[in-house]
Amino acid sequence: MAQHIIAFQGKPGAYSDLACRKVKPGWKTLPCHSFAETIQAVHEGRAELAMLACENSLVGRVPDIHLLLPDAGLFIVGEHFERIEHCLLGVPQAEFEQVKRVHTHAVAMDQIRTLIRTHHFTPVVEFDTAGAAELVAQWNNPEDAAVASELAAELYGLKILRHHVEDSADNVTRFYIASRTAERPSPETPQVMTTLVFSIENKAGSLYKVLGGFAVHGVNMTRLESYMSGGNFAATRFLMDVEGHPESFALGKALSELRAFTQEITILGVYVPSPFRHHITTKG
Repeated sequence: MAQHIIAFQGKPGAYSDLACRKVKPGWKTLPCHSFAETIQAVHEGRAELAMLACENSLVGRVPDIHLLLPDAGLFIVGEHFERIEHCLLGVPQAEFEQVKRVHTHAVAMDQIRTLIRTHHFTPVVEFDTAGAAELVAQWNNPEDAAVASELAAELYGLKILRHHVEDSADNVTRFYIASRTAERPSPETPQVMTTLVFSIENKAGSLYKVLGGFAVHGVNMTRLESYMSGGNFAATRFLMDVEGHPESFALGKALSELRAFTQEITILGVYVPSPFRHHITTKG
């Protein structure tokens, strides 16, 4: 198995690449074309860990992850919150006034609407942010600019025309860190997160009954996502992040009640939360 290699979806210089370098400084980062390929790299031993974007504070969940994780065969061993600081990047000879077209990932495009509208730029959606930077460098046309990270500017030899072009200063992407082996903290660990998926039948009151145990036992849910899987409209699948350890009294009781109403339940990971969560709860 490859040691000290962490895989991510995207081109070198993507925000996922930046997240990898912050979480595992000194490790080699492995770019992958898709989330499925990123997961497969860990399965095949080409990487020790996978950095998987799961949600963004402005645009919500990242597509595909909620569908891939339950059957991925990996375990969530941590999380990371990456502050997204978009830069407008041009070729070295370009000036801001020359830009006509802005290239970036669809999610990033949704986060720079003010920039596009104010300057009447033509938005062009690309594979990812770093991929857009790579294309702009190849074209070498001052009328084309990319929105990506400072790291992408450094890697592709581009000039930063504007810093912080994102619409909101509270633009943060959350990542799951996944491994082939579980690394559960002990039940006595003060702060623990648990991520799980479960399915229920589409019947009146089903979700109310399922979630009641969490409320009764004082378990805080920080994320609850619903989606259909396998083309089946008879049941709905949910991905949930909760505070607590499955072997603790409160969460243990809540999960016991959950099992009485669900068709299936899978714990994807038990891990120590990112310190950024403290910043979220104390902000303001």
